[in-house]
Amino acid sequence: MRDAGYETLSIGKLHYRSPEVDTGFSRTLLPMHVVDGRGDVLGSVRNPLPKRAKGRSLAKGVGTGETSTTRYDRAIADAACGEILGRAKQGEAARPWLMFVSFVAPHFPLTAPEEFAALYPYETMPLPFSATASERGHPWFAQMRQSLNWDDGFDGTKRRQAVAAYYALTSFMDANVGRVLDSLDQSGLASNTRVIYLSDHGEALGKRDLWGKSTLYEESAAVPLIIAGPDVPAQEISARVGLADIDRTVREAFGLPRAGPEGTDLLAMAQGRAEPPEDVLSQFHGGGAASGAYMIRYGDWKYIAYAGGYPSQLFHLPTDPQERSDRSNDPAAAKACAEGERRLRRYLDPEQIDKMAKADQANLVDRHGGREAVISKGGFGATPPPGDSARYGKGK
Repeated sequence: MRDAGYETLSIGKLHYRSPEVDTGFSRTLLPMHVVDGRGDVLGSVRNPLPKRAKGRSLAKGVGTGETSTTRYDRAIADAACGEILGRAKQGEAARPWLMFVSFVAPHFPLTAPEEFAALYPYETMPLPFSATASERGHPWFAQMRQSLNWDDGFDGTKRRQAVAAYYALTSFMDANVGRVLDSLDQSGLASNTRVIYLSDHGEALGKRDLWGKSTLYEESAAVPLIIAGPDVPAQEISARVGLADIDRTVREAFGLPRAGPEGTDLLAMAQGRAEPPEDVLSQFHGGGAASGAYMIRYGDWKYIAYAGGYPSQLFHLPTDPQERSDRSNDPAAAKACAEGERRLRRYLDPEQIDKMAKADQANLVDRHGGREAVISKGGFGATPPPGDSARYGKGK
């Protein structure tokens, strides 16, 4: 878009390597990038996975009050509102533009401002459901639990406090988004502006005794998506779509050539001019994963495959929305399982991609001193906002 002559602006979290890297935007305000230009190298240590204590690290951040992270999000909202109102004053309403506003909340640390924490008394929060014996016994998840040790630091009270803080931070984020949309209304630009609201991942939030993202269960892999604007029909669509479809949607909006055959124009789909995708692919190769995990959503089914010979999973979501009953060994679901495998392999070879990912991660670890040096340095919690330093430590 920038190369085509359009104004492109980012405000807030980006998570690229550094400000010196060309991110494609004409301007960037208040950017947050990965720590030290390299991020969580400890998360790239594999075979065997390192022993961490993410549960203890995350639990320490649960609480009430202002933090540098919530102040950062407020500053992002301030900057976005200022840019929108300033644009209207400068008479640039007719000039096509794109603004990317990226908040941190409700990401960890789960410390919520008092006014929002008061909305969710932790004593009233229901406890997340625990893992079944089958879920705990799955060898891929067993290794993840041994590596990340989610249970360390969380008891019943801390779980309720974390759930309440997450809800509070979600309301805090919603209020900041509301400020941006109010500014759009005040500027007079809402009548010819399309807005896309989405996230990059979900949050396990204690379900199955897991926290963070790191899995392909719905609570982690499913993300919100709302598109609004003067030409967007008011409706709810249950079709499965993916983040890759955003690329096609934005390209079509600005009349830019496609990057390839993939992707669905979501506006055209909402208007009835395009069919929804047949299936949606997602994959994970990050910290705590003994091997690559791959998910394909199609029809009523979700199929998850794991490289390295780990058992696959199959869920029928209409009858099992919480994904408590794995149907991968059910003879009655054999055709659905085979179809999931077929569709997945239309996109990729799980073992080949796993090998490539691990090779890249091994090279990253080697560039930073090797396995023992990286483990000795340790990890850190969430990426700190600009101006703060990451606090490394063993077991994080």
